[in-house]
Amino acid sequence: MARETRVAYGIVPHALFDDPLEEACWRLRDDEFLLRGEGQHYFHYRRGEGVTVERGPGVDLSEESLWLNGSVYAAIASINGLQPIHASAVAFNDRVYAFTGPAGSGKSTLIAALGSLGFPMFCDDTLILDLSDPDRILCLPGHKRLKLSEEALRLTDAVREEEVSRTVAKFYATPASGSVEIPLPLAELIFLEDGPQAAIDSICGGDRVIRLQDDHYTARLFEAARQFDIPGKFRHLCWLADQIEMSCFVRPRGRDRFRDTVILAADHLRARGSE
Repeated sequence: MARETRVAYGIVPHALFDDPLEEACWRLRDDEFLLRGEGQHYFHYRRGEGVTVERGPGVDLSEESLWLNGSVYAAIASINGLQPIHASAVAFNDRVYAFTGPAGSGKSTLIAALGSLGFPMFCDDTLILDLSDPDRILCLPGHKRLKLSEEALRLTDAVREEEVSRTVAKFYATPASGSVEIPLPLAELIFLEDGPQAAIDSICGGDRVIRLQDDHYTARLFEAARQFDIPGKFRHLCWLADQIEMSCFVRPRGRDRFRDTVILAADHLRARGSE
């Protein structure tokens, strides 16, 4: 991935098909990917050639790393046979525990808080899975820096750094227990949900397949790269569901209950890690 994600600057095509891209849109075809950010900000990738960025007049350079580490990175992973999923994760006992849920569900805040209890961050927002070994799923270490809101920084012991961008009301942060930089096997995928009482329960049966049907851009990029039809997508989800341990973490979101829910998550990880 380091070789494939190297960046150069120059002129890129403004369309992969007939019509030029609108802002904040992408196209993927075979081993090629094109993204248009805001304005005349273009990102083009072709396998073996790395990424070329075209900066038109007036582009917001503070957004560039967000595009490169978001959609562009996920597209490159997908084209090269890896699967990106929308999740943040910590490491414990040489295995990865990933938390997934929709935007705003508290993934980054939770892993930052777990850092204060001795769990180093593995990734923030996007987890890359290597599916090449049929006996285990390997996770590649995170390529994104931790991003937290003002409130999340107050709730955790993460160290505040610079503002992410002029349009993103978050700050980069360093987790209290640092981060892990080596590939590790996936131990569990934990789905975050809101509810009045905190509990973590296993997910069984067909619900495992249903839970994996995500409409996040990472899932759409992977499906485009694999050129799935409906039966092919279903077969892949069934295989993935059979390989991954899954749980549902229901918890209240109130500030006064936050620490208790983090401790519950930490106890769950320690119990799983000792199995």
